[in-house]
Amino acid sequence: MKNFIITTDTTCDLPHDYLVKYNIRLLPLYYNFNGVVYGDKNELEPKEFYDKMRGGAMPTTMAVNPETANEIFKELIDEGYDILHIAFSSPLSGSCSIAATVARELCEENPDAKIIVVDSLCASMGEGLLVHKAVQLKENGKSLDEIADWLEQNKLNLCHVFTVDDLHHLHRGGRVSKTSAIIGTLINVKPILHVNDEGRLIPLVNVRGRKKALISLVDNMEKRLEGFIDKNDIVFISHGDCVEDAEYVAELIKERIGIQNVMINFISPTIGAHAGPGTVALFFMGNTR
Repeated sequence: MKNFIITTDTTCDLPHDYLVKYNIRLLPLYYNFNGVVYGDKNELEPKEFYDKMRGGAMPTTMAVNPETANEIFKELIDEGYDILHIAFSSPLSGSCSIAATVARELCEENPDAKIIVVDSLCASMGEGLLVHKAVQLKENGKSLDEIADWLEQNKLNLCHVFTVDDLHHLHRGGRVSKTSAIIGTLINVKPILHVNDEGRLIPLVNVRGRKKALISLVDNMEKRLEGFIDKNDIVFISHGDCVEDAEYVAELIKERIGIQNVMINFISPTIGAHAGPGTVALFFMGNTR
C-alpha cells in the first residue's frame, strides 16, 4: 500500500507539537493588518494578534494561495506520497475549492498520484478534530480511501458550539446587523452559535452575560451528546486569547459530562479575525450538529 500524508489548512488550530508528531503538512491562509500581509502561523504571536484587535485594528483575510498549494502538494508527490487533504469549510472560505482544483491538475499531470480532498464543513479545531480522527485511523492501519470514506460518513457528527465576546466582529462578517450588534453590546447579549450541516455559521440562542454564555456552551453540548456520548472520546476547545474561560468550560465538561480528555489551543488569526478576542468554541463528536 502506497504511503500517504495528511494535509490540512492552518485554520485547523492544532498545536505545533501535534502537527510535528504526526507529520501533518499545512496549507497557509493569510491575513492583512493595514496593508501588511502575514502568514497564519508564527508571524504574529496569538496574544499580539488579539491585542492588535483589542486596540482597534481590523484584519482582513485571504484564502490559500494556489501557487503555494501546488508547491506543497507537488513536493509530497515527488517524494512518493499520496495525499489526504482535509479542507476548511467551503462555505466559509475559497481554500477548499482552490485545493481541489490544484489536486485535480496535479493528478492529471501525474497519473500515478492520488490526492483526495475532503471538504470538512468544519472550522478551527472542528477541522482539527476531523484531522485527529484521520490520524487515529491512519495509526490503526486504515488506507487513504478508507479514511476518506469515514470522514465523509461522519463529518456531520462533528459538532461546533461557540460564543463571541463582541458582536461587532460578527457584524463585520455579515452575521448580525449593525443595530443588533450595538443593542446587543449595550445590554450584554452573548450569542451562542454553531456550524450547521452546510458548513455555515448559524445563531442558536442569545444569553445575557459572559458566564451564562460559557455555561450555555456546555448545555448545548449535552443536547448534542444524547444517546451518543463516549466518555473516552476527546473534546477540543479553541479560544481567542481567553484561556481562563476555556479552562473553566473544560472543567464544566469534565464535571457535568464526564469526558476527561480535553485539548485547548488558540484560535488562529484567519478565524479570529472574524470571531474576535474572547471567543470560546467547543468541538466534539455528537448525534447531530
